Amino acid sequence: MPILYILLALLAAYLLGSIPTALWVGRRFFNLADIREHGSGNAGATNTFRVLGPKAGSFVLFVDALKGFVAAFFLPQWLVAQGAIAPEHELYYRLACGALAVVGHIYPVFAQFRGGKGVATILGMMLGVAPATVGVCILVFIVMLLIFRFVSLASMTAGVTFALLQLLPQFRPAQPFLVYVGFGLAALLIYTHRANIGRLRSGTESRVPMPWERKK
Repeated sequence: MPILYILLALLAAYLLGSIPTALWVGRRFFNLADIREHGSGNAGATNTFRVLGPKAGSFVLFVDALKGFVAAFFLPQWLVAQGAIAPEHELYYRLACGALAVVGHIYPVFAQFRGGKGVATILGMMLGVAPATVGVCILVFIVMLLIFRFVSLASMTAGVTFALLQLLPQFRPAQPFLVYVGFGLAALLIYTHRANIGRLRSGTESRVPMPWERKK
């Protein structure tokens, strides 16, 4: 019976991550058949900001992050409550469920396996695992975005910062395994942004206009 609960939680994590928020918001509220046919061509929060505006983008960002948080935080707690796993093993299932939610977001079964780049879902996942470290990474993201105006660069920098912070005594996790996870997630972010890296190198990456610039 415990293995059944574990399989259900892992499946639920992937299906939760597979919810194509940007795609459904575009169809339901903007009569947009497929947001992936516009802007950068993916179904993530950044492209939603670009194509549908800040309100829709903020909603997609929140929901996509919530997917990762619910998968990493609540599903393992449910497993502990059901007696399917021991409390001391909860962290590993937080990481497993969170990772499956990220995979679901990038390769969603509900959207022909073409989703977003995983930034918001990784954010939610790590909020459920290491919230203090994530808080610093959010600050790094904001600073990088304000300075350079590239969401892709800010996202990758924040991901690498998360990995490096865990090497410092102030942020070093009690479980060393988390260090490897941090570097793995940073590598995943760089991989999913490989097209952006090409555009950054060629000088064709789109900059994010600031609110005060839109008024001009």
